[in-house]
Amino acid sequence: MKYHAHTRIFVAGHRGLVGSAICRALEKRGFDNLIVRTSSELDLTDGARVEAFFRTEKPELVILAAAKVGGIQANSLYPADFILNNIAIESNVIQAALRHGCDRLLFLGSSCIYPRMCPQPIREEYLLTAPLESTNEAYALAKIAGLKMCEAINRQHAKHYLAVMPTNLYGPGDNYDLETSHVIPALIRKFHEAKTNRVPQVVLWGTGNPRREFLYVDDMADACLYLMLDTDTCALTNIGTGIDLTIRETAELVAQTVGYEGEIVFDHTHPDGTPQKLLDVSRLSSLGWKARTSLRHGLEMTYAAFLKGEARM
Repeated sequence: MKYHAHTRIFVAGHRGLVGSAICRALEKRGFDNLIVRTSSELDLTDGARVEAFFRTEKPELVILAAAKVGGIQANSLYPADFILNNIAIESNVIQAALRHGCDRLLFLGSSCIYPRMCPQPIREEYLLTAPLESTNEAYALAKIAGLKMCEAINRQHAKHYLAVMPTNLYGPGDNYDLETSHVIPALIRKFHEAKTNRVPQVVLWGTGNPRREFLYVDDMADACLYLMLDTDTCALTNIGTGIDLTIRETAELVAQTVGYEGEIVFDHTHPDGTPQKLLDVSRLSSLGWKARTSLRHGLEMTYAAFLKGEARM
């Protein structure tokens, strides 16, 4: 199905890291009728308000990038918030899209939905084959519920509701709050502040040995639109680079980017989380898409945006 420049597209979560990148990608493709709302304008956990919004705005395409997100600490402290809020958001938006005739919807999941001790690299079919990582189980279960909603609707109603599983993302507009941020933004802020304040040592949680894969957010947005608009796939699809490195290597690369020359110390008394999370991206590659931004170049662009104040603290 082809869409024109004036197609009404609702991007839920347009202010976040993912949503803002998707808006940039849509505008780059020439779409000029994006429908967006802040959380204060439209509470997605309120089913009645979501229903009224869809009835009035009548979006033709929906991209569901809104979610309550956070790192290990936030997931450990607020598990009820993560599962309740995220399931409410997903259920309200996906049901409203179905009721109001949206044929295509893109649901943003997360690589944390896969089992803790998954074979590496992680293939899409490994979903629900073993226990989840305990530190983010509540969030992961909510995301699994959302993708299963999409799969069920496709089977029952012949829609095109696609769930994608991006790896760890970073880029302009990220969240740098140390309590709720993910790995790279947390490292950027810590090293930047240590450099600014001439702190001789930065202490990081864990051993530094877990391996992680990182994808520049504008690459992720490009992949999402490619899958949604340029293919007819409805299959759960991983989005990543297919390359990982240790947290220690990541920290050293971020420190180099920021220009921090002090000592990096790992506190082994704190948890590491999942030992490795590397996505198998063969399904995405077979559809004709590949990431273009190297981690070094992506970090340079991200830090430049951080210095310009394009960050949430």
